Amino acid sequence: MQKTFKLTLVASVLACASGLVLSQEVVKIGHVGPLSGAIAHLGKDNENGARLAIEDLNAKGLTIGGKKVKFELVAEDDASDPKQGTAAAQKLVDAKVNGVIGHLNSGTTIPASKIYSDAGIPQISPSATNPKYTRQGFKTTFRVVADDVHLGGTLGRYAVKDLKAKNIAVIDDRTAYGQGVAEEFEKAAKASGANIVAHEFTTDKATDFMAILTTIKGKKPDVVFFGGMDAVGGPMLKQMKSLGINAKFMGGDGICTSELVKLSAGAMSDGQVVCAEAGGVEGNLKKAFYEFGARYETRFKDDVKLYAPYVYDAVFVMVDAMQRANSTDPAKYLPELSKANFKGVTGTIAFDEKGDIKNGALTLYTYKAGKRDLIAVVR
Repeated sequence: MQKTFKLTLVASVLACASGLVLSQEVVKIGHVGPLSGAIAHLGKDNENGARLAIEDLNAKGLTIGGKKVKFELVAEDDASDPKQGTAAAQKLVDAKVNGVIGHLNSGTTIPASKIYSDAGIPQISPSATNPKYTRQGFKTTFRVVADDVHLGGTLGRYAVKDLKAKNIAVIDDRTAYGQGVAEEFEKAAKASGANIVAHEFTTDKATDFMAILTTIKGKKPDVVFFGGMDAVGGPMLKQMKSLGINAKFMGGDGICTSELVKLSAGAMSDGQVVCAEAGGVEGNLKKAFYEFGARYETRFKDDVKLYAPYVYDAVFVMVDAMQRANSTDPAKYLPELSKANFKGVTGTIAFDEKGDIKNGALTLYTYKAGKRDLIAVVR
């Protein structure tokens, strides 16, 4: 027994000396989203997408730069607040993360992006759509969904050409996302021949919209467009119904969630809501997308709310760049990230010179019988 132990010990020492036993490196992937506040359900959805990606990557037992790597998720809460967002970003920089996935909102993503840029840490947002994010000249910023120019513009044209809207009222929540998507919608709707009868403002924390909706009701709009998130859009729909406003209700990906029906307390009628999700799959890509949804539901005992598949792909795109660079050092894998050509569950991800996804898709939805109903995938 003693002899066997000695032989095993000698073999272990020789293996280590010859480099046959690989050392392990912990690779920290930061994630930031609103885990508290009105849209915490979306922030948790994002974090779950990142967590599932980390678990899948660790199951692969990857080796990068001659070392076994173990991926670790470092999650922070920004509560959809720009100040908390920059504080969370600095925490991740101080923790020496190898890369960041996030943030969810444009209003937190944009100010945080300078902190990551200054530190040289690559950042991929799975959901921030304000064009400014990738137009600041930072080499570290990327996103895996289409921006507001595409999203708002598509919805504006759809309102006029497909819904035949002539008079349109616009409301935005004054956040970077809400204001941005509303402005792009309004520009496209005007260019298509619509008359903008009102443009009202609220906040992302408001609950009472009776005053602005009463003003809008007098304008008799065919469509009310809301730039903001589902936590505000749902109650707004309920109050529209109580005032007898039967106009179509439109919005971007912020309202285009499975939670909107619950948040509106069942106030929407079939086909009343038309929204667009920044992303979408079609054809033979649907199989992988739906399989992801099934795996997500099994793992977290909940359905995908909105962005989780894009978060999942963002993590894999980042790690793919590390593998191609044969390094987890941000400075070394960043050039490879800009050359990405990755087939994920949301489709092929490649970036243009600004860090925006090439040929980004949008999915138009309505709601019928209390569930989202696909209209079309457009590019």
